[in-house]
Amino acid sequence: MEEIILKQIGTENVEQLQKIARQTFFDTFSPQNSEENMAEYMRTGFTIEKLTTEVENEDSEFFFALLHDEVIGYLKINFGAAQTELQDDNSLEIERIYVSKDFHGKKVGQILYDKALQIAQNKDLEYVWLGVWEENHRAVQFYKKNGFVEFDKHIFKFGSEDQTDIMMKKSL
Repeated sequence: MEEIILKQIGTENVEQLQKIARQTFFDTFSPQNSEENMAEYMRTGFTIEKLTTEVENEDSEFFFALLHDEVIGYLKINFGAAQTELQDDNSLEIERIYVSKDFHGKKVGQILYDKALQIAQNKDLEYVWLGVWEENHRAVQFYKKNGFVEFDKHIFKFGSEDQTDIMMKKSL
């Protein structure tokens, strides 16, 4: 595989972010969810306004994975008050790692994950944590392989359904 380049993104990249976010979310979750719930989330979860606000948050960082200037995946990490659950100043949350399905199994997710881990280590944080849908077996296995352990669960409201996310962490 040719070299994957990681690029931190800003508000000038929000339209590209919206495209990769919608595509990868749909590919990942549509097989196991109703059309109605998917349509609702796709309409509200990835608006330009919402993504712009997320990118502008000083406690969040986004990175694209690029191959020949094509966006093939992305990473979103959160610190402090931007974290969705714990909001611990000694931790980093990996909120999103998504990779285009054509690049699954080609180490793109690992490269994005390694970037998050490097940032956490550079900031001398105590641990990295995340939430992952219990039915996303591929992702659960990926995080276990990388040393994460389950520490809790929480409910993610997805349209008309309550879905369970496994909360996982890795001490640094």
